Amino acid sequence: MIAVEGLRRSIRNGSRTVDILKGIDFTVPQGQFVAIMGASGSGKSTLLGLLAGLDTPSAGEVRLNGTAISYLPEDQLAQVRGRTIGFVFQSYQLIPTLTALENVLLPHELNADGKENGLARARELLVSVGLGDRMGHYPVQLSGGEQQRVALARAFILRPPIVLADEPTGNLDTKNGAHVLDLLLNLNRVEGTTLVLVTHDPMLASHAGRRIVLSDGLIVSDELAQQADDAQASVAR
Repeated sequence: MIAVEGLRRSIRNGSRTVDILKGIDFTVPQGQFVAIMGASGSGKSTLLGLLAGLDTPSAGEVRLNGTAISYLPEDQLAQVRGRTIGFVFQSYQLIPTLTALENVLLPHELNADGKENGLARARELLVSVGLGDRMGHYPVQLSGGEQQRVALARAFILRPPIVLADEPTGNLDTKNGAHVLDLLLNLNRVEGTTLVLVTHDPMLASHAGRRIVLSDGLIVSDELAQQADDAQASVAR
């Protein structure tokens, strides 16, 4: 579902070049839940942006569901993103002048092919995340946890094969963070999506079936959950 080959990202900082990603290679099969971990500055958010087609690599390639996206013209890239990716941002990214229902419905209005009743789907998703009685509320009238639940519903409105999440519980307290995580995992199971989640939180990453750890722009660990847990247990002994 996701293939990354030789991915590099560098930026100019004055007279010098800063290498953020230094050659990343991995694949993600359909339906897998992958947590990308690493310290601040390790390159994990840059990697997620490249997977989403929100940035262009300095070298290498990203393929989503067989389509090479890294160097597509913007209009074609927007079509691929609309059909293929649901995105959950740490800061929610809701449109303040739209209600919860309208925010969830927006990707359908922009990208749908008309084969599904978007309004019914949006209402169904908001009910599933516990906001059936808040559909007409604007973001300013919702708590942070409620706003993130709206963002979850929006990410799944088009039944995307891939959902990317950038620190989805990072702005929430422990209770709301746990609730949002449970909802994300349940939606992911029900919809059968491939989920790639960036986090610095080991507890959140412990729910993933696979954990990729970045350090200084390189993959230093890539293990299935059971392998990682066995390794940690061995060290503890």
